[in-house]
Amino acid sequence: MQKAVQMNSIKSYLPAGISFLLACSLIAITYFINGIEEYWSMILWGCLILFQAIVIYQIVSKKKTADNCFEQLSLTKERLTNEMKHRLWAEKNASESKVKSIYIDENFPVMLAYFNTELRCRYHNRIFRRWFGLNADQIDGKLLTDFSNESFYLDIRNCIKEILTGKTIHNERTLKSTKGFPYIFTEQYVPHLDHKGKIAGFYTIHTPLAQEKSRVSLKKNQPNLQKSEVDSASQLAIKNNVQKAPPSAPSSAAETTTTAARIAQAIKEGEFNLFFQDIKSIKSTDSPVHHEILIRMGDEENSVMPPGSFLPFVEQFKLMPQLDRWVVNHIIKWLSTRTASNHIFCLNIAKDTFNDGGFPGFVQIQLQKMNVPASSLCFEIEAMDVQDQKTPITAFTQKVSEIGCQISLCSFTQTPDLVTLLDQMKVNYIKIDGSLVCNILRDDDDFKEVVAINQLAHERKIQTIAEFVETDEIVAKLKEIGVDYAQGFGIAKVSAFEELDS
Repeated sequence: MQKAVQMNSIKSYLPAGISFLLACSLIAITYFINGIEEYWSMILWGCLILFQAIVIYQIVSKKKTADNCFEQLSLTKERLTNEMKHRLWAEKNASESKVKSIYIDENFPVMLAYFNTELRCRYHNRIFRRWFGLNADQIDGKLLTDFSNESFYLDIRNCIKEILTGKTIHNERTLKSTKGFPYIFTEQYVPHLDHKGKIAGFYTIHTPLAQEKSRVSLKKNQPNLQKSEVDSASQLAIKNNVQKAPPSAPSSAAETTTTAARIAQAIKEGEFNLFFQDIKSIKSTDSPVHHEILIRMGDEENSVMPPGSFLPFVEQFKLMPQLDRWVVNHIIKWLSTRTASNHIFCLNIAKDTFNDGGFPGFVQIQLQKMNVPASSLCFEIEAMDVQDQKTPITAFTQKVSEIGCQISLCSFTQTPDLVTLLDQMKVNYIKIDGSLVCNILRDDDDFKEVVAINQLAHERKIQTIAEFVETDEIVAKLKEIGVDYAQGFGIAKVSAFEELDS
């Protein structure tokens, strides 16, 4: 093979070499050799012309080949460039898809899983794994009955035939976490069809019901109310709810009693974690520091459930007033250990607490006992709750205002009913509805309404707080309008209550 390549290389230079020899011969005959026949000169000249033509032909052929190669190289280069672009684009899309997939897996606040027709699990997100307390390899490819408990499998077993015929199932029921705390779920079973239209499996989607406003709790080492007071209220709540449980409820009276008792125990033992979000003044740095207090259970802090998922149960069993009392007791205790504290704590109040006639008196006693100024507490009331329970809430605000506590009316919009309420009840702060605030840069109507609400409040000597403030641009616009305070992730993140001591 190597010899053949060498021969081909020599052949390509042979015509040029012969032409060189012929040219040298003709020069020698012309200048150095005499007496040679003329026809030999003609033959040599003819051969020289022939081989020169061959050389020219070779040059033209080589140039043409070189041009073709250059053109092919250009096309190849362009193709490779496009392929590199497509590869980079594919890698970018793959990376983005991976990030989105991880985001859904890690943060999507529902229990999501996929099962084939044999009930083998082919996909599961993080919350699904955490609910069962298992690792991925303990669920991957396993039968649902191998890793789930009877209560979780029950509904799927009862409606699996309908699911595998292509019917989407919607339901609502109660499941207990590994710590034994109950959560209300809406569950969906969604069939999956392959490209041939046949049932290939189904998705299970369990979404915990959550209350809009989260609230605060106590640690186990925080002070409790009198045991007799808690036990009597808990027992009364349990008794009332067992009697009022609807006939269609999936759980029995005994199960209902157990659930209520478990909730009462959780409140008593403080199985919650405190969080807060700062509300900062836009106008002045000398204003008191406001904190809205939030609550999460241990399961929620570990991202098993979204914040507030347990609250519907607490409300269902009429234990919200007890939780609200503990909230107040905890905050007052914290304030009593800080001299000259410049903090105002904003506490969300449940609907049932408005009907608790002893709550304002309890607040007053705790404030006096701990020698804490009443103005350090600001009770937040949802505007919608006021419209639903106008009489008890008006009475509540009057009583706590007489004590010296402050009142904040949340989610305020410029509706005639809410404007009238401002003249009927004592309000220190108005929280401008976040759906208006987040649109003030791009919606003229929302901007005008925020301006009007701010003006309306200031005319009545009421300070304003803007909710859902996410960007510096919105802060600048609110400052231009003249809003007093701002709250949102653009102002301060939600932090653990312990960080207030740091």
